[in-house]
Amino acid sequence: MEQLLVNLVDNAVKSTEKGSIRVDLKRETGGVAIEVIDTGIGIPEEEQGRVFERFYVVDKSRSRKGGGTGLGLSIVKHIVLLHGGRIDLKSTPGVGSAFRVFLPSSLIPMA
Repeated sequence: MEQLLVNLVDNAVKSTEKGSIRVDLKRETGGVAIEVIDTGIGIPEEEQGRVFERFYVVDKSRSRKGGGTGLGLSIVKHIVLLHGGRIDLKSTPGVGSAFRVFLPSSLIPMA
């Protein structure tokens, strides 16, 4: 779970030169949702279906400058799926991105 959060936040930091990044944790029916929301560069709609692929980089010039390998989001998706969860992306170029992870409550001790 730590790697999941590190990768999502790192991705948000790399894409947000100005603005903000927010991390939310919400208990929901059947589990917990984690959202990482940024006001960064956003991801074009035609690229959104591929961002979870290994080695896929939306903007190769930014990747070279920031040192990205295109593995972070792939690792996140792999972790989420291994735990029976799901991940969703909403993004608008020039506005930002929101990655939402839902993990079933069977993974999270509820006190």
